[in-house]
Amino acid sequence: MEFFTIGVYNSKEKEFFEKLTQNNIDTFCDIRQRRGVRGAKYSFVNSNRLQQRLNDLEIKYGYVPDLAPTTEIRELQKEIDEEKGELKRERQELGKVFIIEYKNRILKNFDFDKFFESLDQIGASRIALFCVEEHPEACHRSIVADKLMNNFNYKITHL
Repeated sequence: MEFFTIGVYNSKEKEFFEKLTQNNIDTFCDIRQRRGVRGAKYSFVNSNRLQQRLNDLEIKYGYVPDLAPTTEIRELQKEIDEEKGELKRERQELGKVFIIEYKNRILKNFDFDKFFESLDQIGASRIALFCVEEHPEACHRSIVADKLMNNFNYKITHL
Protein backbone atom coordinates (compact mmCIF):
# COMPACT_ATOMS: atom_id res chain seq x y z
CA MET A 1 0.00 0.00 0.00
CA GLU A 2 1.00 3.56 -0.68
CA PHE A 3 -0.51 6.59 1.04
CA PHE A 4 -1.26 10.07 -0.25
CA THR A 5 -2.73 13.12 1.45
CA ILE A 6 -5.00 15.70 -0.10
CA GLY A 7 -6.72 18.88 1.01
CA VAL A 8 -9.32 20.97 -0.76
CA TYR A 9 -8.79 24.63 0.14
CA ASN A 10 -7.66 26.65 -2.89
CA SER A 11 -8.61 23.78 -5.23
CA LYS A 12 -11.19 23.79 -7.93
CA GLU A 13 -13.44 20.76 -8.31
CA LYS A 14 -11.93 19.61 -11.60
CA GLU A 15 -8.31 19.80 -10.39
CA PHE A 16 -9.20 18.13 -7.07
CA PHE A 17 -10.58 15.03 -8.77
CA GLU A 18 -7.85 15.08 -11.43
CA LYS A 19 -5.25 14.78 -8.65
CA LEU A 20 -6.97 11.60 -7.51
CA THR A 21 -7.31 10.05 -10.96
CA GLN A 22 -3.85 11.09 -12.18
CA ASN A 23 -2.33 9.41 -9.12
CA ASN A 24 -4.46 6.27 -9.54
CA ILE A 25 -6.05 6.63 -6.12
CA ASP A 26 -8.31 3.64 -5.52
CA THR A 27 -9.34 4.36 -1.92
CA PHE A 28 -10.30 7.68 -0.35
CA CYS A 29 -10.23 7.95 3.46
CA ASP A 30 -12.14 10.90 4.83
CA ILE A 31 -10.57 11.73 8.20
CA ARG A 32 -12.55 14.91 8.95
CA GLN A 33 -14.62 15.27 12.08
CA ARG A 34 -17.42 16.90 10.12
CA ARG A 35 -17.93 15.81 6.56
CA GLY A 36 -19.12 19.11 5.20
CA VAL A 37 -17.68 22.48 4.20
CA ARG A 38 -19.65 25.71 4.40
CA GLY A 39 -20.40 27.62 1.23
CA ALA A 40 -20.79 26.70 -2.40
CA LYS A 41 -17.10 26.96 -3.31
CA TYR A 42 -16.19 23.59 -1.79
CA SER A 43 -19.61 21.91 -1.78
CA PHE A 44 -18.18 19.17 -3.99
CA VAL A 45 -16.47 17.71 -0.90
CA ASN A 46 -19.62 17.62 1.19
CA SER A 47 -20.14 13.97 2.06
CA ASN A 48 -22.98 12.89 -0.23
CA ARG A 49 -21.71 14.74 -3.29
CA LEU A 50 -18.17 13.59 -2.66
CA GLN A 51 -19.17 9.96 -2.28
CA GLN A 52 -21.23 10.06 -5.48
CA ARG A 53 -18.37 11.58 -7.49
CA LEU A 54 -15.84 9.09 -6.09
CA ASN A 55 -18.23 6.25 -6.92
CA ASP A 56 -18.47 7.57 -10.50
CA LEU A 57 -14.66 7.49 -10.63
CA GLU A 58 -14.61 3.96 -9.15
CA ILE A 59 -12.73 5.15 -6.07
CA LYS A 60 -13.75 3.49 -2.81
CA TYR A 61 -14.81 5.86 -0.04
CA GLY A 62 -14.29 5.27 3.65
CA TYR A 63 -15.00 7.48 6.62
CA VAL A 64 -12.44 7.08 9.42
CA PRO A 65 -13.84 9.17 12.30
CA ASP A 66 -11.33 7.69 14.77
CA LEU A 67 -8.59 9.68 13.00
CA ALA A 68 -10.49 12.97 13.24
CA PRO A 69 -9.48 15.45 15.92
CA THR A 70 -12.06 15.97 18.63
CA THR A 71 -13.87 19.27 19.04
CA GLU A 72 -11.68 19.97 22.08
CA ILE A 73 -8.48 19.48 20.10
CA ARG A 74 -9.82 21.59 17.22
CA GLU A 75 -10.64 24.37 19.70
CA LEU A 76 -6.99 24.38 20.83
CA GLN A 77 -5.91 25.06 17.24
CA LYS A 78 -8.63 27.67 16.84
CA GLU A 79 -7.20 29.55 19.84
CA ILE A 80 -3.72 29.43 18.29
CA ASP A 81 -5.08 30.68 14.96
CA GLU A 82 -6.87 33.56 16.72
CA GLU A 83 -3.70 34.53 18.62
CA LYS A 84 -1.83 34.67 15.31
CA GLY A 85 -4.70 36.45 13.57
CA GLU A 86 -4.74 33.63 11.02
CA LEU A 87 -7.78 32.15 9.30
CA LYS A 88 -8.09 28.37 9.18
CA ARG A 89 -8.03 28.50 5.38
CA GLU A 90 -4.74 30.44 5.45
CA ARG A 91 -2.98 28.37 8.11
CA GLN A 92 0.50 27.17 7.18
CA GLU A 93 1.23 24.91 10.14
CA LEU A 94 -0.32 23.35 13.22
CA GLY A 95 0.40 24.57 16.72
CA LYS A 96 2.55 22.45 19.04
CA VAL A 97 -0.30 22.03 21.54
CA PHE A 98 -2.59 20.67 18.81
CA ILE A 99 0.08 18.22 17.64
CA ILE A 100 0.79 16.94 21.16
CA GLU A 101 -2.89 16.55 22.02
CA TYR A 102 -3.72 14.89 18.70
CA LYS A 103 -0.91 12.37 19.14
CA ASN A 104 -1.84 11.65 22.77
CA ARG A 105 -5.62 11.52 22.40
CA ILE A 106 -6.10 10.20 18.88
CA LEU A 107 -3.07 8.48 17.37
CA LYS A 108 -2.05 6.72 20.58
CA ASN A 109 -5.47 5.03 20.73
CA PHE A 110 -5.95 4.36 17.02
CA ASP A 111 -5.84 0.71 15.94
CA PHE A 112 -3.56 0.86 12.91
CA ASP A 113 -3.49 -2.92 12.54
CA LYS A 114 -7.27 -2.99 12.18
CA PHE A 115 -7.08 -0.05 9.76
CA PHE A 116 -4.49 -1.79 7.56
CA GLU A 117 -6.49 -5.02 7.69
CA SER A 118 -9.68 -3.26 6.56
CA LEU A 119 -7.79 -1.59 3.70
CA ASP A 120 -6.28 -4.91 2.72
CA GLN A 121 -9.70 -6.59 2.74
CA ILE A 122 -11.06 -4.15 0.16
CA GLY A 123 -7.95 -4.39 -2.01
CA ALA A 124 -6.77 -0.85 -1.35
CA SER A 125 -3.35 -0.07 -2.77
CA ARG A 126 -3.24 3.70 -3.34
CA ILE A 127 -4.97 5.43 -0.44
CA ALA A 128 -5.67 9.16 -0.08
CA LEU A 129 -6.13 10.63 3.39
CA PHE A 130 -8.42 13.64 3.11
CA CYS A 131 -9.10 16.73 5.17
CA VAL A 132 -9.74 20.30 4.10
CA GLU A 133 -6.60 22.37 4.72
CA GLU A 134 -4.50 23.15 1.66
CA HIS A 135 -1.10 22.56 3.23
CA PRO A 136 -0.47 19.16 4.86
CA GLU A 137 1.57 20.83 7.63
CA ALA A 138 -1.54 22.83 8.55
CA CYS A 139 -3.64 19.69 8.97
CA HIS A 140 -3.78 16.61 11.16
CA ARG A 141 -3.40 14.43 8.05
CA SER A 142 0.32 15.29 8.14
CA ILE A 143 0.57 13.83 11.66
CA VAL A 144 -1.11 10.62 10.46
CA ALA A 145 1.18 10.57 7.41
CA ASP A 146 4.28 10.96 9.60
CA LYS A 147 3.15 8.03 11.74
CA LEU A 148 2.53 5.87 8.65
CA MET A 149 5.95 6.73 7.28
CA ASN A 150 8.03 6.62 10.46
CA ASN A 151 6.37 3.76 12.31
CA PHE A 152 5.13 1.58 9.46
CA ASN A 153 7.52 2.49 6.60
CA TYR A 154 4.81 3.47 4.13
CA LYS A 155 5.59 5.85 1.31
CA ILE A 156 3.69 9.15 1.61
CA THR A 157 2.97 11.64 -1.18
CA HIS A 158 1.24 14.93 -0.47
CA LEU A 159 -0.94 15.91 -3.44
